[in-house]
Amino acid sequence: MIRSLWTGASGMIGQQANIDTISNNLANVNTTGYKKQRADFEDLLYQTIKTAGTPATEDTVVPVGIQMGHGVKLADTQRMFGQGSPQHTDVPTDVAIVGEGFFRVQVYDGSYAYTRNGAFQVDSTGRMVTSQGYWLLPDIVMPENFLPESITVSQDGRVSVIVPQIDETTPIEVGQVELYRFPNPVGLTAVGENLYKITNASGDPIPGRPGFEGMGKIYHKFLEMSNVSVVREMVDLIVAQRAYEFNSKTIQTSDSMLATATSLKR
Repeated sequence: MIRSLWTGASGMIGQQANIDTISNNLANVNTTGYKKQRADFEDLLYQTIKTAGTPATEDTVVPVGIQMGHGVKLADTQRMFGQGSPQHTDVPTDVAIVGEGFFRVQVYDGSYAYTRNGAFQVDSTGRMVTSQGYWLLPDIVMPENFLPESITVSQDGRVSVIVPQIDETTPIEVGQVELYRFPNPVGLTAVGENLYKITNASGDPIPGRPGFEGMGKIYHKFLEMSNVSVVREMVDLIVAQRAYEFNSKTIQTSDSMLATATSLKR
């Protein structure tokens, strides 16, 4: 059977994975804190028909060998942790990270997860939580009778509020936002809901105070938008579509060659 049939099929499968990745990026173009993915590919095994360097005569060797490739496969889907654009929201509980770092939250099973989504709220107990109700860690609990519109977060993560019963003009500090970074953030695994969890590849989280020791700064009343570029994704989509078509053409051409071979005997 002609090798190009299977080679073309592997190319179509690879480009389908590429389009799947691009479509997910476009679907999350307005997702707060989303980081785009990129599909990386690698070539498959080669059949060596003639090895380079094989002696041709007593004094010469074959300068170039003959190798026939067997197509392509998906190597990985790398997440690109470039900075998304900060967008002003004027919401007192919204915060954005500008620079390196993640927020840590505790999910319902007690484990830790990490996120760049700073769209927090205050629940009925006064604790700062995500939109899914996951606790922001370290705990930040608002005092009773505080003014929700008085919440302020400094660039180094200090959270302050005004409590009229204590002082109507002077804010009191109620907590400290911490950030966490990783030796290899692309090794984190996405679990949905804008959350990531650590793996053996990501390394252990390194805690730090915002604005210090390489950590990003906190911008209050801002949210970090997705870092997906619609124009770039549309161009990549066109390239992937054409590559898919080219690979389908190799299959059609191979089929035509087989049809010619089978029609030789009349």
